[in-house]
Amino acid sequence: MVRQPVAAGSFYPADRVDLRNAVTELLERRDIKRRAISVIAPHAGYFYSGRVAGKVFSFVEIPETVILLGPNHTGMGDNAAVSARGSWATPLGEVPVDEELGKVIIDADPLFTRDDLAHQREHSIEVMLPFLQTLQHNLKVVPIALSIREPSKIEKAGRIIAEAIKTRANPVLIVVSSDMSHYLPHEEAVARDALAIEQLEKLDPEGLLTVVAREGITMCGVIPAAVMLHAARWLGVRVAERIAYETSGKSSGDFTSVVGYAGIVFN
Repeated sequence: MVRQPVAAGSFYPADRVDLRNAVTELLERRDIKRRAISVIAPHAGYFYSGRVAGKVFSFVEIPETVILLGPNHTGMGDNAAVSARGSWATPLGEVPVDEELGKVIIDADPLFTRDDLAHQREHSIEVMLPFLQTLQHNLKVVPIALSIREPSKIEKAGRIIAEAIKTRANPVLIVVSSDMSHYLPHEEAVARDALAIEQLEKLDPEGLLTVVAREGITMCGVIPAAVMLHAARWLGVRVAERIAYETSGKSSGDFTSVVGYAGIVFN
C-alpha cells in the first residue's frame, strides 16, 4: 500500500526538481547538528512556514526512524490512528513505514489503532516528509494522527510511544506537526503563542492543554504536542529550545490576519 500525496501542488511543489530545490533553499547549512528527542515544526504551505520548518530540521540530526505526530484536521478515522503498513509517497519518492515499530505501538494498548482513513486527506504529516527525506536517505516513519481529548488518554499515549522508543537500540526522533494561532492580528497572535510556547519550554503537557483551552489559542497540534511532552518525560528530556518563530505576515505582508509558526527542539 502506498499513501499518495494530497498536498503536492498546493502546500509544496508537485514537480520533483522544483520540490528538491525548494527544500534545499529552506534548509540551512550547519557543520554541527544536535541529537534531539523531539522537535515541533509547522505544516503550512512552504511559502509561509517553510523557513521555520527548515531551520528546525537543519538544527538536528535526523535518524533513520521518525515517529510523526500530527493533528487530525479532517475528523476522519480513529482518535489515535497509526499508519502501520506500506509507504508514503511524495514527489521525492516513497518513504517506507516502520511496520515493526508501528506494531509495537498498536499492540501496546487498544488506544492506538491501525487506521489509514485518518491519513487519507490529512496534510499535517505529509508536508514534513520532503524535509526529512532530503536529510535522511534511509528514512522510515511511523505516522500517527491524533484527536484524543481525554487528558488521561493523552498521557497514556505519550507513555506508550516512549516505551516503544525504548525498545529500539538506535535513536528515534519524534516530530510534532503543528501551527500556532490562526487568523489573528500579528501582535495578538504573537502574544497568545508566547503563552503556549512558555508551557512547551517548561515541558508541561497539563499546563499546555490548560493554557490553550483557557486563552482560546488555536494551536492545531496541541494534542500531538501534549502527547509528545508526556513521552518526553519518560525519555528524559531536560531542555526545550525555541529555534524560530514567525507569523505568515512576514511572507504575505498582511499582518491583519496571520498564522503563527514555531520551531522548537527538545533535548
